[in-house]
Amino acid sequence: MRQRNHTISIRLTDAELRMIGQKMKKLNLTNREAYLRKMAMYGYCIQLDIPELKKLTTLLGRCSNNLNQYARKANQTGRIYREDIMDLKTRLDEIYELTGQILTRLNALQ
Repeated sequence: MRQRNHTISIRLTDAELRMIGQKMKKLNLTNREAYLRKMAMYGYCIQLDIPELKKLTTLLGRCSNNLNQYARKANQTGRIYREDIMDLKTRLDEIYELTGQILTRLNALQ
């Protein structure tokens, strides 16, 4: 038994059909029915390609690893080294900068 038991039919020109195909291709979508359903219900489809997000994830992983190493070193020696703290601060500054860039790009989508 089908969940979707209602049909809506629309007529398109060749140019309109090509435009829909181009938009689907940009989003790497192949199911036209699913695409049109999403567009009808939500008004837009967005595929975010923000390289800064990948960079941010990498930096967060490095900071986390470094922080664990610093904590281990501090527990073993009872000391925290200034160079370690400065390295972590530099990485955190990069994270703040990338976060600002990402938020700026996301804000531009409105």
